[in-house]
Amino acid sequence: MVPIQMVDLKRQYAKIKSEVDVAITEVLESSAYINGGPVQQFSQDLQKYLDVKHVIPCANGTDALQIAMMALGLQPGDEVITASFTFIATAEVIALLNLKPVFVDVDPKTYCLDATKLEAAITPKTKAIVPVHLYGHVADMEAIMEVAAKHNIPVIEDNAQAIGADYTYKDGTKKKAGGIGHIGCTSFFPSKNLGCYGDGGAIFTNDDALAAQIRMVANHGQSARYYHDVVGVNSRLDTIQAAVLKIKLPLLDQYITARRAVADAYDKAFADVPQIVTPYRAPYSYHVFHQYTLQLEGADRNKLQTYLQERNVPAMIYYPVPAHRQKMFASFGSSEFDLPVTDTLTGKVISLPIHTEMDEDQLQHIIESVKSFLK
Repeated sequence: MVPIQMVDLKRQYAKIKSEVDVAITEVLESSAYINGGPVQQFSQDLQKYLDVKHVIPCANGTDALQIAMMALGLQPGDEVITASFTFIATAEVIALLNLKPVFVDVDPKTYCLDATKLEAAITPKTKAIVPVHLYGHVADMEAIMEVAAKHNIPVIEDNAQAIGADYTYKDGTKKKAGGIGHIGCTSFFPSKNLGCYGDGGAIFTNDDALAAQIRMVANHGQSARYYHDVVGVNSRLDTIQAAVLKIKLPLLDQYITARRAVADAYDKAFADVPQIVTPYRAPYSYHVFHQYTLQLEGADRNKLQTYLQERNVPAMIYYPVPAHRQKMFASFGSSEFDLPVTDTLTGKVISLPIHTEMDEDQLQHIIESVKSFLK
Protein backbone atom coordinates (compact mmCIF):
# COMPACT_ATOMS: atom_id res chain seq x y z
CA MET A 1 0.00 0.00 0.00
CA VAL A 2 1.22 3.49 -0.85
CA PRO A 3 2.00 5.44 2.36
CA ILE A 4 -1.01 7.47 3.46
CA GLN A 5 -0.70 11.26 3.52
CA MET A 6 -3.14 13.86 4.81
CA VAL A 7 -2.80 15.35 1.32
CA ASP A 8 -0.83 13.49 -1.35
CA LEU A 9 0.62 16.33 -3.42
CA LYS A 10 3.34 14.19 -4.97
CA ARG A 11 0.90 11.82 -6.64
CA GLN A 12 -1.34 14.70 -7.68
CA TYR A 13 1.63 16.39 -9.33
CA ALA A 14 2.56 13.17 -11.15
CA LYS A 15 -0.75 13.31 -13.06
CA ILE A 16 -0.13 16.83 -14.36
CA LYS A 17 3.66 16.74 -14.42
CA SER A 18 4.11 17.24 -18.16
CA GLU A 19 1.85 20.31 -18.26
CA VAL A 20 3.30 21.82 -15.12
CA ASP A 21 6.90 21.28 -16.18
CA VAL A 22 6.26 22.94 -19.54
CA ALA A 23 4.48 25.89 -17.91
CA ILE A 24 7.27 26.48 -15.38
CA THR A 25 9.92 26.18 -18.08
CA GLU A 26 8.09 28.79 -20.15
CA VAL A 27 8.19 31.18 -17.20
CA LEU A 28 11.89 30.54 -16.68
CA GLU A 29 12.60 31.14 -20.35
CA SER A 30 10.54 34.35 -20.38
CA SER A 31 12.23 35.57 -17.17
CA ALA A 32 8.98 37.41 -16.35
CA TYR A 33 8.95 36.19 -12.78
CA ILE A 34 6.77 39.00 -11.44
CA ASN A 35 3.45 39.95 -13.08
CA GLY A 36 4.11 37.74 -16.09
CA GLY A 37 1.37 36.69 -18.48
CA PRO A 38 0.15 33.69 -16.43
CA VAL A 39 -0.74 36.01 -13.53
CA GLN A 40 -3.23 37.95 -15.63
CA GLN A 41 -4.44 34.80 -17.39
CA PHE A 42 -5.09 32.97 -14.14
CA SER A 43 -6.84 36.00 -12.66
CA GLN A 44 -9.19 36.14 -15.63
CA ASP A 45 -9.84 32.40 -15.49
CA LEU A 46 -10.63 32.59 -11.78
CA GLN A 47 -12.93 35.58 -12.32
CA LYS A 48 -14.92 33.51 -14.79
CA TYR A 49 -14.98 30.43 -12.57
CA LEU A 50 -16.17 32.36 -9.51
CA ASP A 51 -18.42 34.67 -11.55
CA VAL A 52 -16.95 37.79 -9.96
CA LYS A 53 -15.87 41.06 -11.58
CA HIS A 54 -12.43 41.33 -10.01
CA VAL A 55 -9.74 38.90 -8.81
CA ILE A 56 -6.63 40.49 -7.34
CA PRO A 57 -3.85 37.93 -6.72
CA CYS A 58 -1.55 38.37 -3.73
CA ALA A 59 1.22 36.58 -1.88
CA ASN A 60 -0.84 34.44 0.52
CA GLY A 61 -4.20 34.10 2.25
CA THR A 62 -3.14 36.04 5.33
CA ASP A 63 -2.14 38.99 3.17
CA ALA A 64 -5.49 38.72 1.40
CA LEU A 65 -7.35 39.26 4.67
CA GLN A 66 -5.06 42.09 5.75
CA ILE A 67 -5.32 43.89 2.42
CA ALA A 68 -9.09 43.54 2.45
CA MET A 69 -9.32 45.21 5.86
CA MET A 70 -6.89 47.94 4.85
CA ALA A 71 -8.86 48.60 1.67
CA LEU A 72 -12.02 49.08 3.72
CA GLY A 73 -10.24 51.85 5.64
CA LEU A 74 -10.67 50.26 9.04
CA GLN A 75 -9.13 52.30 11.85
CA PRO A 76 -7.45 51.29 15.13
CA GLY A 77 -10.08 50.41 17.69
CA ASP A 78 -12.70 49.39 15.15
CA GLU A 79 -14.33 46.06 15.93
CA VAL A 80 -14.29 43.13 13.53
CA ILE A 81 -16.58 40.17 14.18
CA THR A 82 -15.31 36.69 13.32
CA ALA A 83 -15.24 33.11 14.56
CA SER A 84 -12.73 31.86 17.10
CA PHE A 85 -12.83 28.32 15.71
CA THR A 86 -10.51 28.82 12.73
CA PHE A 87 -6.87 29.02 11.71
CA ILE A 88 -5.22 31.85 13.62
CA ALA A 89 -4.61 34.06 10.55
CA THR A 90 -8.25 35.19 10.45
CA ALA A 91 -8.05 36.87 13.83
CA GLU A 92 -4.32 37.59 13.69
CA VAL A 93 -4.65 40.21 10.96
CA ILE A 94 -7.36 41.96 12.96
CA ALA A 95 -4.97 42.43 15.85
CA LEU A 96 -2.06 43.24 13.53
CA LEU A 97 -4.00 46.28 12.26
CA ASN A 98 -4.81 47.37 15.83
CA LEU A 99 -8.44 46.47 15.34
CA LYS A 100 -10.42 44.62 18.00
CA PRO A 101 -11.44 41.02 17.34
CA VAL A 102 -14.96 40.23 18.52
CA PHE A 103 -15.58 36.50 18.58
CA VAL A 104 -18.97 34.95 17.90
CA ASP A 105 -19.70 31.29 18.52
CA VAL A 106 -20.11 28.79 15.70
CA ASP A 107 -22.98 26.55 14.68
CA PRO A 108 -22.49 23.13 16.33
CA LYS A 109 -23.28 21.32 13.07
CA THR A 110 -21.55 23.38 10.37
CA TYR A 111 -18.66 24.72 12.53
CA CYS A 112 -19.17 28.09 10.82
CA LEU A 113 -20.12 31.44 12.36
CA ASP A 114 -23.62 31.17 13.85
CA ALA A 115 -25.74 33.76 12.04
CA THR A 116 -28.36 33.66 14.83
CA LYS A 117 -25.78 35.00 17.29
CA LEU A 118 -24.34 37.65 15.00
CA GLU A 119 -26.61 40.62 15.63
CA ALA A 120 -26.12 40.50 19.41
CA ALA A 121 -22.37 41.07 18.89
CA ILE A 122 -22.79 44.22 16.79
CA THR A 123 -22.00 47.59 18.38
CA PRO A 124 -21.53 51.09 16.93
CA LYS A 125 -17.82 50.20 16.60
CA THR A 126 -18.43 47.13 14.42
CA LYS A 127 -16.89 47.88 11.02
CA ALA A 128 -16.58 44.44 9.40
CA ILE A 129 -17.78 40.84 9.66
CA VAL A 130 -15.50 37.95 8.66
CA PRO A 131 -17.28 34.59 8.35
CA VAL A 132 -15.02 31.59 7.82
CA HIS A 133 -16.04 28.74 5.52
CA LEU A 134 -14.39 26.15 7.73
CA TYR A 135 -13.21 22.76 6.44
CA GLY A 136 -14.92 23.42 3.09
CA HIS A 137 -18.46 24.06 4.38
CA VAL A 138 -19.97 27.45 3.51
CA ALA A 139 -21.31 29.61 6.33
CA ASP A 140 -24.96 30.63 6.15
CA MET A 141 -24.18 33.64 3.99
CA GLU A 142 -27.74 34.66 3.15
CA ALA A 143 -28.55 35.11 6.82
CA ILE A 144 -25.21 36.81 7.52
CA MET A 145 -25.63 39.23 4.61
CA GLU A 146 -29.12 40.15 5.79
CA VAL A 147 -27.79 41.15 9.22
CA ALA A 148 -24.85 42.98 7.64
CA ALA A 149 -27.12 44.93 5.28
CA LYS A 150 -29.40 45.91 8.13
CA HIS A 151 -26.46 47.49 9.94
CA ASN A 152 -24.53 48.62 6.84
CA ILE A 153 -21.46 46.54 7.70
CA PRO A 154 -19.14 45.12 5.01
CA VAL A 155 -18.56 41.37 4.93
CA ILE A 156 -15.19 39.75 4.15
CA GLU A 157 -15.45 36.03 3.39
CA ASP A 158 -12.53 33.91 4.56
CA ASN A 159 -12.71 31.38 1.74
CA ALA A 160 -9.28 29.81 2.24
CA GLN A 161 -10.77 26.36 2.82
CA ALA A 162 -13.81 26.38 0.53
CA ILE A 163 -12.82 27.54 -2.94
CA GLY A 164 -15.15 25.93 -5.46
CA ALA A 165 -17.99 25.48 -2.97
CA ASP A 166 -21.49 26.58 -3.97
CA TYR A 167 -23.98 28.40 -1.77
CA THR A 168 -27.68 27.92 -2.54
CA TYR A 169 -30.08 30.71 -1.59
CA LYS A 170 -33.63 30.09 -0.38
CA ASP A 171 -34.95 30.95 -3.85
CA GLY A 172 -32.71 28.30 -5.43
CA THR A 173 -30.11 30.61 -6.97
CA LYS A 174 -26.47 29.73 -6.43
CA LYS A 175 -23.23 31.62 -5.96
CA LYS A 176 -19.66 30.49 -5.43
CA ALA A 177 -18.25 30.92 -1.95
CA GLY A 178 -16.04 34.00 -1.88
CA GLY A 179 -18.27 35.89 -4.29
CA ILE A 180 -21.16 36.54 -1.91
CA GLY A 181 -19.76 39.08 0.55
CA HIS A 182 -18.37 42.51 -0.29
CA ILE A 183 -14.88 40.97 -0.44
CA GLY A 184 -13.71 37.37 -0.61
CA CYS A 185 -10.26 36.10 0.33
CA THR A 186 -8.54 32.81 -0.34
CA SER A 187 -5.25 30.99 0.05
CA PHE A 188 -3.43 28.84 -2.51
CA PHE A 189 -1.25 27.14 0.10
CA PRO A 190 -0.16 23.80 -1.43
CA SER A 191 -2.53 21.64 0.63
CA LYS A 192 -5.60 23.68 -0.28
CA ASN A 193 -8.17 22.28 -2.71
CA LEU A 194 -6.69 24.65 -5.28
CA GLY A 195 -3.07 24.88 -4.21
CA CYS A 196 0.10 26.16 -5.84
CA TYR A 197 3.67 25.01 -5.22
CA GLY A 198 4.55 27.68 -2.72
CA ASP A 199 2.56 30.50 -1.14
CA GLY A 200 -0.20 32.35 -2.91
CA GLY A 201 -3.54 34.03 -2.38
CA ALA A 202 -6.23 36.16 -3.96
CA ILE A 203 -8.92 38.70 -3.17
CA PHE A 204 -12.28 38.90 -4.96
CA THR A 205 -14.92 41.60 -5.24
CA ASN A 206 -17.75 42.79 -7.46
CA ASP A 207 -17.25 46.42 -6.35
CA ASP A 208 -15.18 48.46 -8.83
CA ALA A 209 -14.13 51.07 -6.28
CA LEU A 210 -13.12 48.45 -3.75
CA ALA A 211 -11.16 46.58 -6.42
CA ALA A 212 -9.21 49.72 -7.26
CA GLN A 213 -8.45 50.29 -3.59
CA ILE A 214 -7.40 46.65 -3.07
CA ARG A 215 -5.04 46.79 -6.05
CA MET A 216 -3.51 50.00 -4.73
CA VAL A 217 -3.03 48.67 -1.19
CA ALA A 218 -1.47 45.45 -2.48
CA ASN A 219 1.03 47.41 -4.57
CA HIS A 220 2.69 49.78 -2.09
CA GLY A 221 -0.35 52.10 -2.10
CA GLN A 222 0.42 53.22 -5.64
CA SER A 223 -2.23 54.86 -7.81
CA ALA A 224 0.42 55.21 -10.53
CA ARG A 225 4.06 54.19 -10.65
CA TYR A 226 5.97 56.01 -7.88
CA TYR A 227 2.80 57.86 -6.75
CA HIS A 228 1.77 56.47 -3.38
CA ASP A 229 -1.66 57.62 -2.21
CA VAL A 230 -2.10 55.37 0.82
CA VAL A 231 0.05 53.22 3.03
CA GLY A 232 0.14 49.83 1.38
CA VAL A 233 2.01 46.56 1.31
CA ASN A 234 3.97 44.53 -1.22
CA SER A 235 1.96 41.40 -1.88
CA ARG A 236 1.80 39.61 -5.21
CA LEU A 237 1.41 36.16 -6.70
CA ASP A 238 4.57 35.25 -8.58
CA THR A 239 4.38 34.08 -12.18
CA ILE A 240 5.50 30.50 -11.54
CA GLN A 241 2.73 29.98 -8.98
CA ALA A 242 0.18 31.53 -11.32
CA ALA A 243 1.31 29.19 -14.11
CA VAL A 244 0.72 26.19 -11.84
CA LEU A 245 -2.67 27.48 -10.71
CA LYS A 246 -3.75 28.12 -14.28
CA ILE A 247 -3.26 24.40 -14.98
CA LYS A 248 -4.96 23.23 -11.80
CA LEU A 249 -8.03 25.51 -11.92
CA PRO A 250 -9.79 23.54 -14.71
CA LEU A 251 -9.30 20.43 -12.55
CA LEU A 252 -10.76 21.96 -9.38
CA ASP A 253 -14.27 20.55 -9.81
CA GLN A 254 -12.76 17.14 -10.51
CA TYR A 255 -10.65 17.45 -7.38
CA ILE A 256 -13.75 18.38 -5.36
CA THR A 257 -15.67 15.38 -6.72
CA ALA A 258 -12.81 13.09 -5.67
CA ARG A 259 -12.74 14.56 -2.17
CA ARG A 260 -16.51 14.22 -1.81
CA ALA A 261 -16.29 10.57 -2.85
CA VAL A 262 -13.86 9.93 0.01
CA ALA A 263 -16.16 11.82 2.38
CA ASP A 264 -19.14 9.75 1.22
CA ALA A 265 -17.22 6.55 1.94
CA TYR A 266 -16.29 7.77 5.43
CA ASP A 267 -19.89 8.84 6.11
CA LYS A 268 -21.22 5.42 5.14
CA ALA A 269 -18.58 3.54 7.11
CA PHE A 270 -19.04 5.53 10.31
CA ALA A 271 -22.82 5.89 10.20
CA ASP A 272 -23.30 3.11 12.75
CA VAL A 273 -20.45 4.08 15.07
CA PRO A 274 -21.99 5.77 18.15
CA GLN A 275 -18.78 7.54 19.19
CA ILE A 276 -18.55 9.39 15.85
CA VAL A 277 -20.46 12.40 14.58
CA THR A 278 -19.75 12.72 10.85
CA PRO A 279 -19.59 16.13 9.12
CA TYR A 280 -22.94 17.84 8.57
CA ARG A 281 -23.86 19.12 5.13
CA ALA A 282 -26.36 21.97 5.30
CA PRO A 283 -28.83 22.15 2.39
CA TYR A 284 -27.41 25.53 1.37
CA SER A 285 -23.77 24.40 1.21
CA TYR A 286 -22.04 22.20 -1.35
CA HIS A 287 -19.31 20.92 0.96
CA VAL A 288 -15.91 20.66 -0.77
CA PHE A 289 -14.19 18.85 2.12
CA HIS A 290 -10.90 20.62 2.51
CA GLN A 291 -10.85 18.55 5.68
CA TYR A 292 -12.93 15.58 6.77
CA THR A 293 -13.48 16.34 10.42
CA LEU A 294 -15.17 14.06 12.94
CA GLN A 295 -16.55 14.85 16.37
CA LEU A 296 -15.80 12.19 18.93
CA GLU A 297 -18.30 11.38 21.67
CA GLY A 298 -17.06 9.39 24.65
CA ALA A 299 -13.72 8.53 23.06
CA ASP A 300 -10.19 9.69 23.88
CA ARG A 301 -9.08 11.80 20.93
CA ASN A 302 -5.40 11.83 21.76
CA LYS A 303 -5.31 8.07 22.20
CA LEU A 304 -7.09 7.63 18.87
CA GLN A 305 -4.58 9.92 17.16
CA THR A 306 -1.68 7.94 18.64
CA TYR A 307 -3.29 4.63 17.70
CA LEU A 308 -3.77 5.77 14.11
CA GLN A 309 -0.18 6.99 13.88
CA GLU A 310 1.00 3.56 15.02
CA ARG A 311 -0.96 2.12 12.10
CA ASN A 312 0.60 4.67 9.70
CA VAL A 313 -2.56 6.73 9.45
CA PRO A 314 -1.98 10.47 9.90
CA ALA A 315 -4.73 12.35 11.70
CA MET A 316 -4.74 16.02 12.61
CA ILE A 317 -6.53 18.23 15.12
CA TYR A 318 -7.70 21.45 13.49
CA TYR A 319 -7.74 23.37 15.87
CA PRO A 320 -6.96 22.36 19.48
CA VAL A 321 -6.86 25.90 20.90
CA PRO A 322 -9.40 28.43 19.62
CA ALA A 323 -8.35 31.98 18.90
CA HIS A 324 -10.03 33.48 21.97
CA ARG A 325 -7.94 31.15 24.18
CA GLN A 326 -4.62 32.10 22.57
CA LYS A 327 -2.10 34.19 24.52
CA MET A 328 -1.71 36.59 21.61
CA PHE A 329 -5.21 37.97 22.21
CA ALA A 330 -4.96 38.27 26.00
CA SER A 331 -4.69 42.06 25.82
CA PHE A 332 -8.08 42.17 24.09
CA GLY A 333 -9.75 40.29 26.93
CA SER A 334 -10.71 37.60 24.47
CA SER A 335 -10.77 34.83 27.07
CA GLU A 336 -13.88 36.48 28.51
CA PHE A 337 -15.94 35.66 25.40
CA ASP A 338 -18.57 33.01 26.14
CA LEU A 339 -18.22 30.53 23.28
CA PRO A 340 -19.40 27.16 24.61
CA VAL A 341 -19.81 25.50 21.21
CA THR A 342 -16.32 26.53 20.12
CA ASP A 343 -14.78 25.34 23.38
CA THR A 344 -16.59 22.01 23.10
CA LEU A 345 -15.69 21.41 19.45
CA THR A 346 -12.00 22.14 19.90
CA GLY A 347 -11.89 19.34 22.44
CA LYS A 348 -13.68 16.82 20.20
CA VAL A 349 -12.67 17.24 16.56
CA ILE A 350 -10.16 15.16 14.64
CA SER A 351 -9.52 15.16 10.89
CA LEU A 352 -8.79 12.12 8.74
CA PRO A 353 -6.81 12.04 5.49
CA ILE A 354 -8.77 13.25 2.49
CA HIS A 355 -7.37 14.09 -0.91
CA THR A 356 -7.70 13.57 -4.63
CA GLU A 357 -5.43 10.53 -4.92
CA MET A 358 -6.89 8.30 -2.22
CA ASP A 359 -6.77 4.59 -3.12
CA GLU A 360 -9.45 2.13 -2.06
CA ASP A 361 -6.97 0.11 0.01
CA GLN A 362 -5.81 3.26 1.80
CA LEU A 363 -9.39 4.29 2.47
CA GLN A 364 -10.33 0.91 3.88
CA HIS A 365 -7.21 0.80 6.07
CA ILE A 366 -8.13 4.17 7.57
CA ILE A 367 -11.74 3.14 8.16
CA GLU A 368 -10.79 -0.18 9.70
CA SER A 369 -8.18 1.46 11.92
CA VAL A 370 -10.67 3.99 13.30
CA LYS A 371 -13.31 1.33 13.86
CA SER A 372 -10.90 -1.08 15.53
CA PHE A 373 -9.99 1.57 18.11
CA LEU A 374 -13.62 2.45 18.85
CA LYS A 375 -15.05 -1.07 18.93
